[in-house]
Amino acid sequence: MIDVPLLKNICELPGAPGFEDQIRKFVIEQIKDLVDEYYIDPMGSIIATKKGNSDKKVMVAAHMDEIGFIVKYIDDDGFLKFHTLGGFDPKTLTAQRVIIHGKKDIIGVMGSKPIHLMSPEERNKVVSISEYFIDTGLPVEKVKESIEIGSPITRERSLIEMGDCVNSKSIDNRVSVYILIETLKALKGKTIPYDLIAAFTVQEEVGLRGVIASSSGVNPDFGIALDTTIAFDLPGSKPEECITSLGKGAAIKILDGATICDHRMVSFLKNTADKNKIKWQPEILPAGGTDTAGLQRHSIGGSISGAISIPTRHLHQVIEMAHKEDIRNCIDLLEQAILAIDKHNWSFN
Repeated sequence: MIDVPLLKNICELPGAPGFEDQIRKFVIEQIKDLVDEYYIDPMGSIIATKKGNSDKKVMVAAHMDEIGFIVKYIDDDGFLKFHTLGGFDPKTLTAQRVIIHGKKDIIGVMGSKPIHLMSPEERNKVVSISEYFIDTGLPVEKVKESIEIGSPITRERSLIEMGDCVNSKSIDNRVSVYILIETLKALKGKTIPYDLIAAFTVQEEVGLRGVIASSSGVNPDFGIALDTTIAFDLPGSKPEECITSLGKGAAIKILDGATICDHRMVSFLKNTADKNKIKWQPEILPAGGTDTAGLQRHSIGGSISGAISIPTRHLHQVIEMAHKEDIRNCIDLLEQAILAIDKHNWSFN
């Protein structure tokens, strides 16, 4: 159904915002023979082109960065204080392992005040990010040999299969990187109507920074973002809170906190899924944003944009979970959309 070993490699590579070097190098190795040309833009995004039969351009964006941290202080005992790179749910960080990427990689563990020493008031509140520190188990001299202010930090979690799902750090958004690579493989040898610009972007988790630069440089006519979305199909959730559910197909975004998707693109993706018998579900995400906003508003004059989203549980926590069938549906939908995008009526009625 999906290439789990490839997805595992993609998810486990480090790539905090602004430090995407290792994942970028891996992606280039995967796509260099699948596209006609590629380059790395000044911010570090990969811009790869597969030529079509028209001068129109379809830009598909999947961000490479993952939520992480950066070292901001090393105390006299060698404990690290850090700043977040992207949004974290702090209650999930207690006693979790991380990797500090300095001159060499060093394992650390998130620490905070022991519960035995907390007052009743402290026990009843969530520990804030500022109260955490990282313990490497090393004396300060050894810490400072390899780690400095500004060293990036990522979560230490491998990908495993759980039933019909995959569970790992960085499903957001490495699953989309995987989907875009697999779509390029599926399109190899096929004629496409418009130029496909496969953009593997940087720094999405800190404000869509990479896609804004890339989109303004490419100036696409159409934009399709690939990103995860909330699957709140869990105990205690109300039906109206669910957003999406695992196993119910690719999610077609209608809106999120940063974008109202072009209704023509929404209709096109729905029709394409139905025509090809691809399972899908609608997505209305009341808060949060994705590269869709950058594609839509930073092409000169704007582009006709929407998004294919991957339902994901436990987003922005230490581990995240997606359904293998949903991932397959997203690959199939993106491939068929690229092949048929010239057949749709894009005029306003």
